[in-house]
Amino acid sequence: MRKNAPLLALVLAALTACGRRSESAIEPVSDTVRVLAYNIHHGEGMDSLLDLGRIADLIVSVRPDLVAVQEVDSVVDRTSDVDQAAELGRLTGLEPHFGSFMPYQGGAYGMAVLSRFPALRAENIRLPDGDEPRTALAVTVQLPNSGLQLRFVGIHFYRTDEERLAQATSLEAELESEPMPTILAGDFNSRPGSKVMESLERGWAIVDKAEDSFTFPSYAPDHEIDFVLMRPGGTFRVLGQRVLDEPVASDHRPVLVDLLVRR
Repeated sequence: MRKNAPLLALVLAALTACGRRSESAIEPVSDTVRVLAYNIHHGEGMDSLLDLGRIADLIVSVRPDLVAVQEVDSVVDRTSDVDQAAELGRLTGLEPHFGSFMPYQGGAYGMAVLSRFPALRAENIRLPDGDEPRTALAVTVQLPNSGLQLRFVGIHFYRTDEERLAQATSLEAELESEPMPTILAGDFNSRPGSKVMESLERGWAIVDKAEDSFTFPSYAPDHEIDFVLMRPGGTFRVLGQRVLDEPVASDHRPVLVDLLVRR
């Protein structure tokens, strides 16, 4: 019996190792991702002060991984020729990407995405024009734990119901052409129950803000028009959400959402 003991020990060790590998193989690998959606009104607050620094301070204070920023100027006269996306990137330590809607006052007006993760790709997707031209800014990143590729899309739909629905429909068709886990965040200029949100709800999970839902106007909010959406639903689990109590820095309040993202 003693002669077979070393062999038995080796067999037991191999079986244990196989068991551990099998257990790890079925355990889902996940990442937690903190998302912020914020219409910053080109840095001009409700006190009429132009102060991009306090916008950056707010962003830094909540430590997001991905930020969808609306109403961003790039080298525009009214905001002292500052490249606001680049400046927000410098002040927050996040990687900036700018998506231009249109030329404006010597520069450009549009939106930005800030990312803690290096971008694999960034694309400014042209949407149907309304009263103003519109785009969606899609940034694809790779999550550090799972290795999953995640597409983060910032939007700012505008202006009438018909224009916004056309923009949402066009964006749906564009995103469906290359399926991958996707977060859609920003200023939808649409309320729950509107044609735009009902259309999107057929293919997206919309983060429920519960009782604390109003985001506009910031000083006394009574509209819910800023949202975070995701799909496919099985990839994401909402860990928490809140509308940040910031009434002065912009005319919108920012939306913060924590997500578990599973391969």
